[in-house]
Amino acid sequence: MIQVLGSEFEYDEAGVGGSGAPVVVLAHGGTTDRRVWIHQVPVLAERFRVISYDWLGHGGSADAVGEFARHEQLLALLDVLGVERAVLVGSSDGGKLSLDAALLAPERVKALVLAGSGLSGHEWPTEFRQLYAERVYTKIGVERLGRYSSGEVATLDPADLEVYVAALVEFLVAGPGRRRQDLDPQVWTLASEMFRRITERAWSGSWRNSEPRDLAPPANARLHEVGVPTLVVSGEEDVPAILAVSDILAAGVRDAVGVRLPEAGHLPALERPAEFNRVLLDFLGTLAL
Repeated sequence: MIQVLGSEFEYDEAGVGGSGAPVVVLAHGGTTDRRVWIHQVPVLAERFRVISYDWLGHGGSADAVGEFARHEQLLALLDVLGVERAVLVGSSDGGKLSLDAALLAPERVKALVLAGSGLSGHEWPTEFRQLYAERVYTKIGVERLGRYSSGEVATLDPADLEVYVAALVEFLVAGPGRRRQDLDPQVWTLASEMFRRITERAWSGSWRNSEPRDLAPPANARLHEVGVPTLVVSGEEDVPAILAVSDILAAGVRDAVGVRLPEAGHLPALERPAEFNRVLLDFLGTLAL
């Protein structure tokens, strides 16, 4: 556990020590915690100092309170750990916050790897919001979900929690064109475990007094400012609207490399670790670290 900007963050370090070792920081997304990188840490640790951490409200970190910016927290974490520059590897909205950090403090970032990434300032199309509602929110009812989120339901119904978690994991991790049976059982179990804990905390009130904010002005109109090598990775089975964001990133960031992995949904690092690691290590091998 480490104190960053007044909050307690859970984190892990592995790999090569010493002040001169190149650093890779792994940032998870909104439906996972740092365990999403279980297949990357041991491989990267052979060559790099590897840091993974939990967002506030996720994994072992404290609850989020008040207004905060995840990209600023990431940069502050680097300060506390004595890291001057790092390669930032982000999954889902971990990619979004990594990109925001690179735009806010470009001198701190050596390279970016954005996997199934979000993008600050991006407006999700109506079709995506409708599909998300149909496949996830309606499973326990939009009204009941709203009551959980607002704290109006005093006692969490375990059946509601399981239905909601299963719907989200199937929709995102498997992808809208696949089902639970298409995922390795170990992937399903870990993805469900991570999101279940996040949802339990959210419905119990751990997020209600917090207000996260993205970079201002946001990254969607500033991709031309990114001046570091960037790898954009996505899974072919991910939600089309999320794949479209990967296409925007690959086209908008100067000299970005885009890679799409087959038979993978929103979490290719977890679902297809061998392929993801190969692409990641090949990319890192091109950098002067």
